[in-house]
Amino acid sequence: MNTFRKAPAAKSVMFVVDYDDARRAYLWVDDPAKAGDTRTIGLIARAQQEQGTLPEGTITSIRRIR
Repeated sequence: MNTFRKAPAAKSVMFVVDYDDARRAYLWVDDPAKAGDTRTIGLIARAQQEQGTLPEGTITSIRRIR
């Protein structure tokens, strides 16, 4: 007998980061609990810029896309 199983929820959350010079980068957050707080996402984006994971520049917006 075949049973239908619902796919597990994604463990990471994806954001698009827009810059003032029309560039765009993508940011993945592994903890869905942190993904709900916009201030925390901003802090994560700034930290990743300092580490070199995200490009340098002025971030104009961060939007959740997945």
